[in-house]
Amino acid sequence: MTPRLYDAHNHLQDDRLAPHLDRILVDVKSAGIARMVVNGSCEEDWPQVLDLARRLPEVLPSFGYHPWYIKERTPRWLDEVKRFLDATPSAVGEIGLDKWIKDHDLPAQEEVFVAQLRLAAERNLPVSIHCLQAWGTLLRILESEPRPACGFVLHSFGGPREMIEPLAKLGAYFSLPGYYAHERKERQRETFRHVPRERLLIEIDAPDQSLPRERVRFPLPDDESGKPVNHPANLREVYQFAAELLGEPFEALAVQVEQNFLRLFGKL
Repeated sequence: MTPRLYDAHNHLQDDRLAPHLDRILVDVKSAGIARMVVNGSCEEDWPQVLDLARRLPEVLPSFGYHPWYIKERTPRWLDEVKRFLDATPSAVGEIGLDKWIKDHDLPAQEEVFVAQLRLAAERNLPVSIHCLQAWGTLLRILESEPRPACGFVLHSFGGPREMIEPLAKLGAYFSLPGYYAHERKERQRETFRHVPRERLLIEIDAPDQSLPRERVRFPLPDDESGKPVNHPANLREVYQFAAELLGEPFEALAVQVEQNFLRLFGKL
């Protein structure tokens, strides 16, 4: 039996994927992808995520304000998050903290992040968390604020190895992207060798974070800037990369990831 695959994080609603969506959905089925968490990033794209969830049974929607876009939020943004969460079974995300982006406003990011984290805890909904260069701040918030009992996922975890244990104790799952198959990502690969197997998830993060070109099974045309566009069905190749990295048989790894995914997202 072909293992069922689970994508912990993508952006299927992204405009770069829209021209290819019919083809993508056929390929996703052929690749054996059972469910995919489709993350909204701001008020503008939440309606698209909801529409995909209503049309496609494999889509598990997630609504949240990404730290890159919080300067665009309206005064009713939190009420809007609640409205979309009420519309269909869904997770909270992509939310987080980011000191890497230019002209970041960390206090504003914290305010928006904490409000959404509290909402997820109140409803016991899984959360997808983005973090770049703000790991100390994130740990402080997670230790001091309510958290959803079901847990949360650290999307494309790039933090230090030393933070795996304290974050796991707080309920973290750690999601591995295919982007870490690039040779320059050795530090991140080494970190994932120390993630407990029962806390491991796999993600494609399409249309971003493409695998090295030699690993791509489902190519899409590059975007206008010449940047690769990642096809969601390349998730199987990310699983293969993870199996090689961790020295696990593909089928056994897929079974473990399925158990982890369903433990976190299974009630949705």
